[in-house]
Amino acid sequence: MKVALVCDWITNVGGAEKVLLELHHLFPKAPIYTSKYDEKGIDWFKGADIRTGWLQKFPTAMRRILGPLRQIYFSRLDLSEYDLIISVTGAEAKAVKSGKWLHENGKKNVKNPNGIHISYCHIPTQYYWQMYDEYINNPGFGVFNFIVRFFFRLFVVPLRKADLKAAKRPDYFITISDYAKEQIKKYYDREATIIHPPVEIKDFRMSGKNSKISDFDSSRYYITTSRQVNWKKIDLAIKACLELKRELVIIGDGPEHKKLEKIAGGSKLIKFLPVMGKKELAKYLVGAYGYLFPSLEPFGIAPVEALAAGCPVIAYGVGGARDYIINGKNGLLFKEQSVNEIVKTILKFEKMKFDRKKIPATAESFDILRFDKEIKDFVNDKTK
Repeated sequence: MKVALVCDWITNVGGAEKVLLELHHLFPKAPIYTSKYDEKGIDWFKGADIRTGWLQKFPTAMRRILGPLRQIYFSRLDLSEYDLIISVTGAEAKAVKSGKWLHENGKKNVKNPNGIHISYCHIPTQYYWQMYDEYINNPGFGVFNFIVRFFFRLFVVPLRKADLKAAKRPDYFITISDYAKEQIKKYYDREATIIHPPVEIKDFRMSGKNSKISDFDSSRYYITTSRQVNWKKIDLAIKACLELKRELVIIGDGPEHKKLEKIAGGSKLIKFLPVMGKKELAKYLVGAYGYLFPSLEPFGIAPVEALAAGCPVIAYGVGGARDYIINGKNGLLFKEQSVNEIVKTILKFEKMKFDRKKIPATAESFDILRFDKEIKDFVNDKTK
């Protein structure tokens, strides 16, 4: 079977890239089509057949404002020779057209009229739909925000129409959580099958089993690991910990880093650390009192890694966290993205007792082998 993989962009480390990497392992000969590839930002795909086009010439920093050009780029890719296209997307990559779609829509002399497109869609394009208001409030371009706001408001209606048109092209949708499935139905009126993302459960659980909190750090702290962008709401975690005088370790980097440091105000309670390897990260997770997850996410691989290491999670209970947080057993869900709500939940959390030896078992069903099997079964069912 001739397979092609498609991804919005490959410029940094994140959940979408972890899904793409595992699909690359499943289909190692499949070329990967993307709008932008930055090997300095992510070195996971060395040796892979990565194919970019004219958008590769644009600076990586411009990625967030190139949505309209990505829609054009992906919709014009000729992938009709492939038996199977799998797009990994939360933005424009779903716009690619399978041979089947082209044939059914009147295109003549299609190379492979039976070729299908399966879209592994994390969520409808957030800056067009469910997070539009938040994006308008803070597009993330500093002093140029007012310019971005003006043009985005001006063009959002045709961009939404183009996004809806693109959402009709995949033959099948897979998504990552109940929340994401609800959003795909709400905005695209498409049904989706849930296959949770792959999580390296074994690596974190083994590290957790072989580590003792006392061997790492006698003090307890809260922890969060994330790309530092405004919609991750790391600022709420910082403010809550400052108010309660709790220690917080923040692992990661991103465009909001300096802003978050300013919010921390040089307090010794808040410690910033760079992105690190799994073994070192697992030690921090094992040593933490709890993992703070204040963002609205369609899933969230990082908190599942925390669970695998035996670290209970305090999470915003509207998004994908509902699929893996069992209140009182492996963490707590809170109802509102606010400092006050996080403070109240932390205080409630600290009065509870969590069996850290049993917590890793709640993450087992999200491991890589499960993902591989479910993807293979889905593909075999749709291509037989």
